[in-house]
Amino acid sequence: MKLRFKRILRWCRNAVLALFVFSLFMVLVYKWLPVPFTPLMFIRALDPETPQMKHHWVSIDKISHAMPLAVVASEDNRFMTHHGFDHEQIRQAMEEAKRGGRKRGASTISQQTAKNVFLWPGRSWIRKGLEAYFTVLIEFVWGKERIMEVYLNSIEMGRGIFGVEAASRTYFSKSAASLTRPEAALIAAALPNPRKRNPGAPSAYMRKRQGAILSLMNKVGAVPIGSGSPAAVDAAPAEKPQPAAPSSRPKPTPQTVEPAPKDELPENVTVDDEEEDDDEE
Repeated sequence: MKLRFKRILRWCRNAVLALFVFSLFMVLVYKWLPVPFTPLMFIRALDPETPQMKHHWVSIDKISHAMPLAVVASEDNRFMTHHGFDHEQIRQAMEEAKRGGRKRGASTISQQTAKNVFLWPGRSWIRKGLEAYFTVLIEFVWGKERIMEVYLNSIEMGRGIFGVEAASRTYFSKSAASLTRPEAALIAAALPNPRKRNPGAPSAYMRKRQGAILSLMNKVGAVPIGSGSPAAVDAAPAEKPQPAAPSSRPKPTPQTVEPAPKDELPENVTVDDEEEDDDEE
């Protein structure tokens, strides 16, 4: 009996060690190589209702600056400063749950990337634990720019559409490098429920969310990731200012407007729930 217990213990130890080595190996491989497919891509491919899969990997340098800025503003406005977990968002989500408010996620872009690349959709504690483990690994091994690059190339952005390049070509007939701020905001507006929301034919709800994201993009200021396409970012400003009426008041002294500090940024975009989010976290 004691011998059998020792064998089981040794087997468990070896299994855990093997899983650790394999997971570390995959994280190291994907630090340098494109992610060819994800578990969710495989699941969607098995669904007969999913149209032909579209997935085109592009480097972060071939993605408009507007796209990382839009997803940071919409999904995770502390992305550049946290280490994988937004403790403030987690605290707020727990407080809302205690008050009986609407259940909302607090996953960061790093957590979503870990889930998309290495794990399966679901809400089990086992999956959440593995997600936290992979989040720590990619934060330590990849860094922010690589996490953003993998995120924008692997996230689901429509039925059978994965990655920003495929989404940009499908919805706007252009490359991801040419996306404007309003187009990037529309894609970001679809992310909570990409199988039901269509950036190419946005509903009134999506337009409202797009406006909220554009406002947050202005407050965030910039995300220092990649080289992108600055011309595309500036190609379509959110709103053209109107000339002010003449006034007899003295002109104020010009001041430089700095982006809002991270701790003073608004919370991630929330609008009235006219549509339900089909979150598969």
